[in-house]
Amino acid sequence: MSRELISFDWAIKKILRSKANFGILEGFLSELLFTDISIIEILESESNQENKDNKYNRVDIKVVDSNQQTIIIEIQYSRELDYLQRILFASSKIISEQLDKGQSYSEISKVISINILYFDFGEGDDYIYHGTTHFIGLHNNHELKLSAEQKRLYTAEKIADIYPEYYLIEVRNFNNVAKDTLDEWIYFLKNEKIEDSFTAKGLEQAQETLDVLKMNKQERQAYEFHQKQLHHEASLYQSTYVLGKMEGIEEGILGVAKNMKQAKIDIRIIAKVTGLSIEQINQQ
Repeated sequence: MSRELISFDWAIKKILRSKANFGILEGFLSELLFTDISIIEILESESNQENKDNKYNRVDIKVVDSNQQTIIIEIQYSRELDYLQRILFASSKIISEQLDKGQSYSEISKVISINILYFDFGEGDDYIYHGTTHFIGLHNNHELKLSAEQKRLYTAEKIADIYPEYYLIEVRNFNNVAKDTLDEWIYFLKNEKIEDSFTAKGLEQAQETLDVLKMNKQERQAYEFHQKQLHHEASLYQSTYVLGKMEGIEEGILGVAKNMKQAKIDIRIIAKVTGLSIEQINQQ
């Protein structure tokens, strides 16, 4: 029987930064990136520090993959709307933070930005999107490749291996049917539950470590306050963005009806096209 588990954003803030719990994040990253990931350290960046508002839902990690390549991974968990610019800024910032004075640009570490999204983001019907950088010729449509010397310098096979990669996980688009072990992690991210049949890396430790019932009174109170804040943020989103969008659509329809009426189009046709009542059209 599945148990109530601590939400992933709270776990990132309070629990998963402990070395004893690295196995949970290592499991998630290994399933997502399809390679065995081992965490070297949690980086001492600005985003990893606690602040008085406790709003940072981001953790920066230095890891090594199964090919012994060192990668910096940034995990963000957010409900914010200005997100395309935010992930660009964050990945750029982490690159600049990790390059020491005097180092050549060839020493820049690979960055992977993983973004767990809990709001409607763009238009698409998938729940995991992967973005990389490619340079395509304008005339012959061929992709620019690294030279043999560049491959040795960067220890990379293609340009996309050097530039940041982005994963967007749109949790709300997931249909709760876990077809593989990566889906089992997405199920947990969406539902804060782990089914007994799940076998994905890291989930067994997550089930033990993130059990709400194991919280002491002070931890539970802090967690419950955090959950209330999330509900409050969701209400603000509903009242400002969603309702504002609906009002904008309604204003647009009324404007169309007004223009059609001024063009002497029959009111019954206007009503059929716009879905407005005769009374609403006559008021325009």
